[in-house]
Amino acid sequence: MTCRLLGLAHRRKRKAQQAKRFGLPNGEPDLLLARVMANGFSKAAIHLNSRGLEQQRFHARAAEATRARFGRRVFLRGVVEPSNFCRENCHYCGMRRDNQSLDRYRARLDELSELLIHHRPTSITDLNIQTGEDPVAVRETVIPLIRRLRDQTPLGISVCLGTLKPEMYDELQAAGATIYIMKFEIADAALYRRLCAPGCLEERLEHIRLLASKGWKVSSGFIAGLPEQSMPELLSNLEVARELPIVGCSVSPFIPGEATPLHDAPTGDVELTLNVMAMLRLMRPDWVIPAVSALNLAGPGSGYQRGLRTGANLVTMNLTPSGIREDYLLYKRDRFIMTEERILSAIEAEKLIPSEQSLSDFYSGNEEKNVSAAALA
Repeated sequence: MTCRLLGLAHRRKRKAQQAKRFGLPNGEPDLLLARVMANGFSKAAIHLNSRGLEQQRFHARAAEATRARFGRRVFLRGVVEPSNFCRENCHYCGMRRDNQSLDRYRARLDELSELLIHHRPTSITDLNIQTGEDPVAVRETVIPLIRRLRDQTPLGISVCLGTLKPEMYDELQAAGATIYIMKFEIADAALYRRLCAPGCLEERLEHIRLLASKGWKVSSGFIAGLPEQSMPELLSNLEVARELPIVGCSVSPFIPGEATPLHDAPTGDVELTLNVMAMLRLMRPDWVIPAVSALNLAGPGSGYQRGLRTGANLVTMNLTPSGIREDYLLYKRDRFIMTEERILSAIEAEKLIPSEQSLSDFYSGNEEKNVSAAALA
């Protein structure tokens, strides 16, 4: 199905869902917008713009919601980045295909296997394998790597590989991956198109639903503080996230990337990002929400720990070999690398504790509880 047809179907479905939620017939979009603005955006904007003591209280509520559900446990995963080739051309990403200044690489399978099987940090329970949208690397490196990790380690395995063919999702799942990270990035379809985000928004959402229907645990995410992003557009990300069949979601502050059309744009406001994270947590206390490394760039010195203070309960340490790591250019070459020492120090400073349970085991346990509850109902 084309993006245009998917877009029409998605808009009709969403209008019906919103009409039902707000008690409106499908034929009253203007009244619906007025109702949302009156009861949703204006009230939410108060939280988005909160600062000082009011903000501290708001974030404390989000942290309390996390502790009530997860205790003081924080999930620890590693990430490895086997390829920076990408067929997409996102205006906000340094790995966009039109960036001719970037040295492209595909890491060697044996080198990654040796590192992750025999020399990984003992504190991690999960590994995320992340690339640009590069089906060649998926077939030649990622799938064989997952098979080796499944055979020789107890790690839970997640992947973040972009939009692929359905049969490739099946191969990744058969190899042993259980969690797929696919960020929808931008909930407003017009802004999504202007910034050349992957494919089209409707296709992206369709693939998220497809992955969930295939049994994947899907995590998603979006960007806060993009150029031209209005308050209603930002808040619409929460609405889209709530409607998706996902188990977690990230909020990343916009970071102007090198060699991108947005390189001169201002960095996203870390205060705004943290407030959106708090709203996301209060909306879904049961989700796993990561503290993203970009918080260090938007809020140098404190952004990452403040993310943990705002209800994040997943941290990620970078395990990509140093010889290729600087060319995984999401934002800038001068990356703030989250090492094991930095991660554990941040957790300890916030009086949190590393989880001994992997994310994949956590999700499996929840699924078993749901099945048992359904059987007793």
